[in-house]
Amino acid sequence: MSGRLIYLMGPSGAGKDSVIDAARVALQRVNVHVARRIITRSTEAVGEHAIGVSPDTFAQMREAGEFAMNWQANGLEYGIGRDINLRLAAGHHVLVNGSRAWLPQAMEVFPSLVPILITVDSATLRQRLLARGRESLAQIEERLARNDRLQADPGQWEEGSVRIEALDNSADLASAVQRLMALLARHGINAVTDRT
Repeated sequence: MSGRLIYLMGPSGAGKDSVIDAARVALQRVNVHVARRIITRSTEAVGEHAIGVSPDTFAQMREAGEFAMNWQANGLEYGIGRDINLRLAAGHHVLVNGSRAWLPQAMEVFPSLVPILITVDSATLRQRLLARGRESLAQIEERLARNDRLQADPGQWEEGSVRIEALDNSADLASAVQRLMALLARHGINAVTDRT
């Protein structure tokens, strides 16, 4: 039986990397591999377990067919290596830190994926963006406005007939990890089913 792709999305600063890091041990217990992203930004500035490459190297990798998926966001290129296809075919689940804009393409390639949107209240998001110091004040305001639009219209939490699961990360990480694991269990991704 093939594994499921877990497609995690969320606004910049929502804490996707923090949730993933905090959940790593729990994810391993239920047969979920966390894919490493390849990003056109130095690894020192990434803030996640990613591989930083130059734009030229990224373009060469894309042309060589080394990505299972790739997209552009915030002036950067992001890719997920094609090795995830082998893991999925072998029955392992794979979690990727994806892009909301690329979700329709991801659903075409991986129709059984589990889409999860990490949400966060705007006050918390503002604090996180200011604390990490990667964006200008104008960019922070843009991100906050986009977050407010998304929170105001839950209808955006759908892609075609597929409901996107919401995962609130406004409070502590332990609570977010518990909610993530409960959400995955509802989709049949849990230790009990994976042992059979």
